[in-house]
Amino acid sequence: MNHIGTENIETERLILRRFEYSDCGAMLKNWIADEKVQSMYGEPTYTTEQAVNELLQKYIGSYESPDYYRWAVISKETGECIGQIAYFLVDTKNHFAEIEYCIGAQFQRRGLCTEAAKAVIDYGFSKIALHKVQICHNSLNMPSKRVIEKCGFCYEGTLRDFFYMNGRYVDRLYYSILESEYKD
Repeated sequence: MNHIGTENIETERLILRRFEYSDCGAMLKNWIADEKVQSMYGEPTYTTEQAVNELLQKYIGSYESPDYYRWAVISKETGECIGQIAYFLVDTKNHFAEIEYCIGAQFQRRGLCTEAAKAVIDYGFSKIALHKVQICHNSLNMPSKRVIEKCGFCYEGTLRDFFYMNGRYVDRLYYSILESEYKD
């Protein structure tokens, strides 16, 4: 593997870049304070500038590590941070990484998350030299399932009753794509 850290990626409608402290206001406005958005990928909400800046301090400090990959999703149209995407689990020994992402509710169902995910998958295979990229979603998050399918992932299996959310158990569904499948 070739650990190069979080470098800028540009797509048709997005810029994926390292988080900056100046993203705080847009994060609060667009996604990180939205309980529905955050709960769909198992993260807490952050409702104050202080809380978001503490999270940003963690993100920004982690960029020193060459195997840390987390991007702010910036809309070219607005110039604002509308979400995030990351390889939050990187297994150097086995040459794979797992993606997580979220995007603000007002930016969903426009293909933006799929656009960001495809760019990060390409980055993983072409720049980091991953063998496998994996991803999962909870069984309630059907929009995420559609993103996963559009990116060409193969279903691997279900961890039943993995999450306890809103008074009930929810499954976790896993998918992956191999480098050889990606190149086809």
